[in-house]
Amino acid sequence: MSTTAKPISIFSPSLLIPALRDAVLKLDPRQLVRNPVIFATEVVAIIVSIIFVQDLIGGGAGLAFSGQIALWLWFTVVFATFAEAVAEGRGKAQAESLRRTKTDLVAKRLLSTGRPGDRAFEAVPATALQVGDIVIAEVNDIIPGDGEVIEGVASVNESAITGESAPVIREAGGDRSAVTGGTQVISDWLKIRITTRPGESFVDRMIGLIEGAKRQKTPNEIALSILLSGLTLIFMVAVVTLYGLAGYSGTDLSVVVLAALLVTLIPTTIGGLLSAIGIAGMDRLIRFNVIATSGRAVEAAGDVDTLLLDKTGTITFGNRMASEFIPVGGVSEKALAEAVLLASLADETAEGRSIVALARSDYHVNEPAHAASATSFIPFSAQTRLSGVDVEGRRIRKGAVDAVLRFVGLEKAQAGSVFNQAVEAIARSGGTPLAVAEADRLLGVVHLKDVVKPGIKERFAALRAMGIRTVMVTGDNPITAAAIASEAGVDDFLAEATPEQKLDFIRREQTGGRLIAMCGDGTNDAPALAQADVGVAMQSGTQAAREAGNMVDLDSSPTKLIEIVEIGKQILMTRGALTTFSIANDVAKYFAIIPALFVATYPGLAALNIMKLGSPQSAILAAVIFNALVIVALIPLALRGVRYRPVGAAALLSRNLLVYGLGGLLAPFVGIKLIDMAVTALGII
Repeated sequence: MSTTAKPISIFSPSLLIPALRDAVLKLDPRQLVRNPVIFATEVVAIIVSIIFVQDLIGGGAGLAFSGQIALWLWFTVVFATFAEAVAEGRGKAQAESLRRTKTDLVAKRLLSTGRPGDRAFEAVPATALQVGDIVIAEVNDIIPGDGEVIEGVASVNESAITGESAPVIREAGGDRSAVTGGTQVISDWLKIRITTRPGESFVDRMIGLIEGAKRQKTPNEIALSILLSGLTLIFMVAVVTLYGLAGYSGTDLSVVVLAALLVTLIPTTIGGLLSAIGIAGMDRLIRFNVIATSGRAVEAAGDVDTLLLDKTGTITFGNRMASEFIPVGGVSEKALAEAVLLASLADETAEGRSIVALARSDYHVNEPAHAASATSFIPFSAQTRLSGVDVEGRRIRKGAVDAVLRFVGLEKAQAGSVFNQAVEAIARSGGTPLAVAEADRLLGVVHLKDVVKPGIKERFAALRAMGIRTVMVTGDNPITAAAIASEAGVDDFLAEATPEQKLDFIRREQTGGRLIAMCGDGTNDAPALAQADVGVAMQSGTQAAREAGNMVDLDSSPTKLIEIVEIGKQILMTRGALTTFSIANDVAKYFAIIPALFVATYPGLAALNIMKLGSPQSAILAAVIFNALVIVALIPLALRGVRYRPVGAAALLSRNLLVYGLGGLLAPFVGIKLIDMAVTALGII
């Protein structure tokens, strides 16, 4: 479990205080209009507040009534915007954060001393570099900007930027001289001339793609928005009709009464609880060590059709690891394991450590007691592409196949059929062959592979059973991609994928009406993570990926999407249940209040006035108070959520109607009656 990030509690002052400020800012009608129900409530609250001020100035008889109605209406609106502000405050997936990480990167800019070979430098922020500046990048340094190698040869890890799992050689001159900012030097050193101005680098291009990415609304969001807007319009027409009916019948219905009646009848319950439901989803994700920066993304997860996964660091561990020793030329497996163990004892790379671990665990070879004192280790060099050891007259080397063949003085055809077949078989499987030799003799081949994370195939099968198609995207060649895809058990793969191609793939899928989830860990994944409906970034990945996604998996497990999808479906079930309650609730309030308003004019309505409310004014005030308090009362259910059950739509609808539909019908009768009794007893009206 990762401990690098600690989720913020929704009750933390650092979250609630800014959320309270944002809640007030969200009262701006230009922002609130996106939520038609709460927007209508705010308009009504403004109208009633104006009437209250007029009564206050003119000493009107309805001062107390209009004031209380205005207070409870504003409570309803502010509570809804506050809940939304808390939900939005849970995460900061913005491109500005990526810019700040660029600012933190330090470059070693060379000083011009005039002395040949002098490598004196000054440390400057990477953002201060200009075209033509010369920088030096040494072992473990992050290359500070896009540029051209003018001196040196080094092995560079580009996996975080390009998606390639294997390090590449970068050197002055030729086709391998270009380097990308954000990649890491893992051997030797490079002198680099910066070739891009600030704001034009590869990472800046990623920022532009992220900012240009737009997330589409989920089908459920669209359907619910249409439903809420339609109901609001229907009840608005109904209230206007009641005003005409009251005038015709001689019933005195003030604007305050009609405005309050409108708010109690439109579906404010679900409108005010939508953000709380989103918060609930994010909190439940935290239990699975996933941080979500958007409640809407959690809901979208419940409808995901396709899952894209970056290969390096997501499906695989990201580092090539030794999986097999293949001896040749009559050498035994144990002799090869002993030789390659000796050659790797001082190799601190992931590959070297994996060779040592494999030799000890699978071949039961241990380090000789005299190895540390009588050994001369040969570190890896980008020029030779070899590493090894000289010990007691033995010269053992391991490295790239062609480099080892040169070391032993053999041509490929002279290496023998067993050796060449092993090399070709490893290459065809998508692995990397590492040759091993002693003096002028080939000992064998080490199979290095990008290891698939354990248990991942079974998890992908579970996703397939949930109706989710899995697609692996990688910068690797098609042969490597096909081998890894087969081993991991994904449904399809996209090889040699650039950031633009990943983005285009997602957009094509979305145009076809599909909801897309993307799991990735590299800067090259950032645009796709930003465009996807659900972007799950691995905590072990780059800051660019974490900021682009709307979820971060602290365990860096790509199949965590199973839990994310289940929680998303639970959110949808919760929202459906509360929508059913809200609609039934509004219908009940309609039948509870209308008889009390018109019974004096139409005595026949007395048969429907089963609640026997104190007066029309107490009935309206009780309904407004109940309307505000029921939202607060339902928050625990919204946060806890309806338990997820993999049942059909018909069974789910029947259960919602029975439990939440019936509950929504009964609750207003009980609640409004109790509040009316309290209001009457206290003499508030």
